[in-house]
Order: sequence, then C-alpha cells, then structure tokens
Amino acid sequence: MFDELVARQHGVVTRQQAYAAGLTRAQIEARLRSGRWQRMIGWTYATFSGVPPRRAVLWAVVLRAGRGATLSHETAAELQGLTDRPAPLVHVTVPAGRRVEPMSGVVVHHAAAIDRARHPTRLPPQTRIEETALDLAQRARTLDEAVGWLSRACGGRLTTASRLLRAMAVRARVRWRAELTAALGDVADGCHSLLELRYLRGVERAHGLPTGERQAARSRRGGRWYDDVRYRRYGTRVELDGRAAHPVDRRRRDARRDNAAAVNGETTLRYGWSDATTGACDTAAEVATVLRRNGWVGRPRPCRTDCPAPTQTR
Repeated sequence: MFDELVARQHGVVTRQQAYAAGLTRAQIEARLRSGRWQRMIGWTYATFSGVPPRRAVLWAVVLRAGRGATLSHETAAELQGLTDRPAPLVHVTVPAGRRVEPMSGVVVHHAAAIDRARHPTRLPPQTRIEETALDLAQRARTLDEAVGWLSRACGGRLTTASRLLRAMAVRARVRWRAELTAALGDVADGCHSLLELRYLRGVERAHGLPTGERQAARSRRGGRWYDDVRYRRYGTRVELDGRAAHPVDRRRRDARRDNAAAVNGETTLRYGWSDATTGACDTAAEVATVLRRNGWVGRPRPCRTDCPAPTQTR
C-alpha cells in the first residue's frame, strides 16, 4: 500500500503518510542521513536520491499546501499542455480561509469553489482545463491576452467553447464577461487562435468581405490538412501564423499545402500578426482583390472614415 502511494506521488510522501505506513521517526531520520531519502518542502520527503524531477517538486508543493490543495494557473496549464514551458513560480490554490505557510517559489491562491474546479482524476491534483484557462484569462493584463488563453485551449483541442462558456456561467464574477462570451462564439465557429480572431473581426467583418470557412478540412495522402480560412466559392485560402519565423519542417509542410492548393487552382495568401492588426486595411484590400479576381462581385467597405481598403482594391 505504501509503495503504491509512493509511486502515485512520484516518490514524494509526507511525514504523516510515512507514520501511517508504520515507519517511525527514527527510521525516517535514518533514511535521510543515509541519503536514501531527502527533504523537499517542510515535512515532505523524496524517497530517492538525486535531483527531484518536476513532477516530484509539484507533488511536494501540493502535499505541503495540505488538504484540498490543487495546482492551478500557469502550473496547471503546464501539466495540461496549455503552455510550452514551466513558469518560474509554482501556482497552487487552496480552499478559502485556509492559511498556508509561505513556500519559496510558490504562489498560493485561495478559492471557495476549488473542490468544483479540481479535475476529478488527473494527478497531481490540478484544476480542470476550463478552470485553468479562465483563471489565466482573469489574471491577464489585456483583453487580447485573456482571449488568447481561451482560444489556445480550444485550438489545442484541450476543451471546447461550449465547455468554457458553461464554466464561465457558474462564476459569479468574470472580468470582460460580455467580450469573452462573444469571442467564444467565434472560437466555436473555428477561430483557434487570437490571430484568427483578429483576422475575422479586423479584416473580414470590418471590411464586409465574404465569410470564410474556418478550419476547413482538405484530404491528403495519409490524413488531412486544415485551412485557417477558406473562401471555397472563390478558390482562395488564407493561412495565418503569428510566429516571426517557422521551423524548417513547418516551412516545408506549408509549401506542400500551398502547392497542393495551386494544383487544384486555388490561391493561397499568408498573413502574420501585423497584417491582421495594424495592417488590417491593407490586408483587406489585398484579399478583396484576389476574391474579385476569382469571381466575387462585391467591394470592401471602409472600416473607418480614412480606411484605404476600398480605394486600394483592384
């Protein structure tokens, strides 16, 4: 039983757990002196030598924080694949009213509904992905950053817009509730990143362009490709990527996709962050020109009084 507990907790136990398994204080101290065990945080121990791996560190934080403690915010995002790298601080949430001794490198949050927010099976204890994304959105400095967390969760297929909306509905207080609700509607329609949302709102809708299909699937040998935006009727695809540069394998994949589209007689346009934000009007004019060349009979409308898009469209 003790061995199973140790394995489940990535080799980390509390002193109380060791006592419950029948170990005495003298036996614990002997293991520590010999180096077979090592002290982690407070009265938590790693039952192995060497540098503790990340999961062991996170277990030590949860166990030291006590009953009801749950990894949350950036740390839960790390475990769930919502971020690419560990944050410098470990975030843990405990029930409201609980006092936890300060721990170096650990941020302690308090929440009355942490039992509801905790994932029922994932270990170490962590908030559900919907709660993680919403917690991060609420700590965001800007609305764009908040929307980015929600769209990233959906774009990574970690959750869905409808689940996020349900989780948001039970929260009494949500900053930017109306704006986030509207953004999740667009996410449900296929916008899987903040850049895609910016293109939809700042380029397509703001300038009256036709509504494209989001995440439109195309068959290929061995699988499928998904186009960010596809104007199927006008043989035009728009690919969006906010990174300044692509890895070599990503560039090759993009080239294969573009070439496959060209073989089928489709035009591919590629845009980055500045094209959908500060350069949205110029982008709209360019997209409109291609759409008109491919059969669209409309013209873009100005998004503001000095919008250059209508006059730039050929």
